[in-house]
This record gives sequence, C-alpha cells and structure tokens, in this order.
Amino acid sequence: MSSIKVTLLGHASMLFEPDSGEKIYLDPWLDGNPTCNLSVADVDQADIVIATHGHNDHIGDSYAICQKTGATFVGNYELCLVAGKNGLTLGENAIPFNPGGTVIVGGVKITATQAFHSLSMSPNQSLGASPENGYYHPDGAVCGVVLQFANGITVYDTSDTALFSDMQLISQMYGPQIAILPVGGKFTMGIREGARATSFIRPDIVIPNHYGEATGQPADIDALKQAVTLLSPNTHVVELAPGRSVTYSTSSYEVS
Repeated sequence: MSSIKVTLLGHASMLFEPDSGEKIYLDPWLDGNPTCNLSVADVDQADIVIATHGHNDHIGDSYAICQKTGATFVGNYELCLVAGKNGLTLGENAIPFNPGGTVIVGGVKITATQAFHSLSMSPNQSLGASPENGYYHPDGAVCGVVLQFANGITVYDTSDTALFSDMQLISQMYGPQIAILPVGGKFTMGIREGARATSFIRPDIVIPNHYGEATGQPADIDALKQAVTLLSPNTHVVELAPGRSVTYSTSSYEVS
C-alpha cells in the first residue's frame, strides 16, 4: 500500500513525505509566518525545496533550508539565479524549469504548470540594488506544481492562482489523487472558484490553503465542502489546521 504524508505548515507552505523517505518542502515560509510554528532552526532534513514564485510568502525560507540541509532547490530560472547569491549553484543544487517543463530530482518527477497570479519578485530577492522607490522586480513565472512520486501517487499544488479551465487538462494528463489549492478569495481564487477547480481536477482529496484571519483572508471551508460535494462528489475536502497532517494511501499492483 503506497502512502504519502502531507502537512500544512501554515498559509501555503507544505511538506510532503512519501513512504520512500524523502522530505519535500513546497513554498516554505517558516520564520515570521504568523500561521506557522515551525522555524528554519527546526528543520533537520530536507531533500527537495520547491518555490512556485518570488513573493516572500512563497519563496520564504527556501534558500535558508537548502543551505542548512543540503537540499536541492527547484524553481523558475530567475529564482535559481537568485539562489546563486544564497550559496547555491545553478544547474547543480539549483535546478531551473518553467511552466510546461519537468525535472527529476531524487526519483521525484516535478512538473511546472501554468498559474494566473501577479508576477513580481519581493525586493529582498533582487540580484542587485533595488531601484529608488521601487518594489516590483521581474519574476520568471508563477507556476503550479505536479509532483509524481515513485510509489504512484501524484499531487497537484496549484499555488497562487485564479481559476482557469485548463485545470481539466492538467488533471487528464497527470491524474493527481491529491490537489492543494488556495481559497482566500483576495489574492487568489476563493471558495466558489475553488469548488469549481476541484470539479475540474477531480482528485480523491483536496486540501485548501492560503486563507485565514491571520493573513486577512478568511474563508468558509464548510461552504467549500458543500459545494465540492455537489460538483465533485467523489472528492473529500481535507481541512488542515497549521501543523496538522493527512496521510493518503492508495492500492497498487505489479505485473511480473
């Protein structure tokens, strides 16, 4: 029986632990995150760190975790260039890709998908000095991520995005059993859009994130559950408080 443990660290920060033993952090904003009780100092093992875009609530502590643990960083090309000023080496332990592209790190196949969100890099991530009165810096691409694990389980984390109909195509191509999507409804899609996105993806379970009073994005998860029951009745909404986990198991078979 294949399995994976998925932990919502807080806000949109996720930890994936497949039964093969790896620890994969996605958008790890730990230090300074009002919804996260884990700090970089608490992280002893990380094998892969993935950042979906350059906003501080997503790139967060990605580089610091890689420096501390020796993990491989995966992100768009521009974020991998910034990784260079944080002690990582492009093409070695900073692996770039863009939407539509796939990289394989330690047996985990990681595919970048499109996402619709504001395109900028937080100023502290700039390679050079910030321009006077400037905040926005170019970021290569905001992306969602499909993680295909060796045990046959696939996870689709949409990252920060609006609803878009090609989520159906992503579902058809990769068949994710687990989906993770934002429902805050202010900087990303909300409950109504999240329910429709779930019906496009049709996973076994969907985990909402990127919402809550602490970040000024409250969301009615009971309403999400009701809407998903109507639109995608075979999908279960798994509501996780920060720091809580769900372990997903699926059957598999082998032909010899």
